[in-house]
Amino acid sequence: MIYKVKSRETNKIDELSSGIALSFLYNTLLGRLILKILTMKFITDLGGLYMNSKLSKHKIKRFIKKNNIKITDYEKTNYNSFNDFFKRKIISVKRPIDMNKDVFISPCDSKLSVYKIINDLTLNIKDSYYTINTLVDKNIMKQYKNGYALVFRLSPNDYHRYCYIDSGYQETNTKIRGIFHTVQPISLKYYNFFKTNSREWTILHTKNFGDVIQVEVGALMIGKITNEHENNNFKKGEEKGYFEFGGSTIVLLVKENVVNIDKDILDNTSNNIETYVKYGEKIGKKNT
Repeated sequence: MIYKVKSRETNKIDELSSGIALSFLYNTLLGRLILKILTMKFITDLGGLYMNSKLSKHKIKRFIKKNNIKITDYEKTNYNSFNDFFKRKIISVKRPIDMNKDVFISPCDSKLSVYKIINDLTLNIKDSYYTINTLVDKNIMKQYKNGYALVFRLSPNDYHRYCYIDSGYQETNTKIRGIFHTVQPISLKYYNFFKTNSREWTILHTKNFGDVIQVEVGALMIGKITNEHENNNFKKGEEKGYFEFGGSTIVLLVKENVVNIDKDILDNTSNNIETYVKYGEKIGKKNT
């Protein structure tokens, strides 16, 4: 499957493939039978043990080369395991935070799509569909009608730490266990994505954008979510957490008439094109 992502810096549109392996897993009967086995808990646990062990170190150099990662941009260059490398911290000057209080920022490096929240919203990412009404508590979702759902899709080669989009107070993290599936668009066609993937969500009582719901969703195989805080005050740009190995997704839900999302992002989404965004980058502005 081919999907498009646009650069805000160059306006270049990349055509990316979900890969032969994923196509096999989701498009064939044998593949889906194998997927049932791969997503069993003891398999994902074994995968996690391997990725956290020194045996996985050999994968690091090949991954860096394949994805053109500039390792000098990160706080350390030597790692004990692949997961140690995967959750690496970037040097702060490489991800400046737009601290203007009226600016709405991206919480992560990702490919972004933005949708208006309507009744029984079905999100479409390159002909792959999933509903939003199973994402969080239905009674809470009613408060976000006509607001925005911002979907940040992280690929394995993205930086997998994420930050707070404003200052404020965070409630308890609600954890929902599920089955890990890849968040590559191809999988959304066959599964109710948010209902089957492991996820965590919390309400962020922000100073400038009201109550924003943030949801982190795990992915195929490991995709572990680590949130570092709950029931705490936070500052804009402060690290909120990170994902371990696997592509992952963050969803932000914003109430109506709170944020004006940048026009280029909305235009891209309407044309079934995702937008490359970076951690701390402006993606919208407070509606005043």
